[in-house]
Amino acid sequence: MKLKMSRSTAIETISGLLILLFMYTAISKFVSFKTFMVMLKLSPLVKSHFLFVAFAVPIVEIIISGLLFFQRTKKIGFLSSFILMLIFTLYIAYFMLFADDKPCSCGGVISQMTWGQHLVFNIFFTFLAFLGYRLMKKGQPEDNLPFKAAIQ
Repeated sequence: MKLKMSRSTAIETISGLLILLFMYTAISKFVSFKTFMVMLKLSPLVKSHFLFVAFAVPIVEIIISGLLFFQRTKKIGFLSSFILMLIFTLYIAYFMLFADDKPCSCGGVISQMTWGQHLVFNIFFTFLAFLGYRLMKKGQPEDNLPFKAAIQ
């Protein structure tokens, strides 16, 4: 039996997953805002701008979620998701490679991940955002979907 996902279903699934991720993390950051700020202040990469970053990141996550929600803005939402996830992924990779002290400013369940798990998690969502953007491009034949899989 073959499982085939239509392009529109794949786009909606990916956008839904990204909306869930960004809304969850934004709400977690706002709920634990003081802790989020303290952890950012400890980060050597953002400590001089920690207050701006503390407000900007969750607001940007909410804005991107809004972009992904509407068909008219979904393509820019996917591109924005890809860029934001790439920044987050590079941030984690930097700390894994170059920092002895690794303050985690993530909220909720994500803060319970190891740095390696978090890197893999971010790479996965970065890939999803890129895939969503590619699927939004006009003229891509539905037969070339990477989601086709044989289930036996």
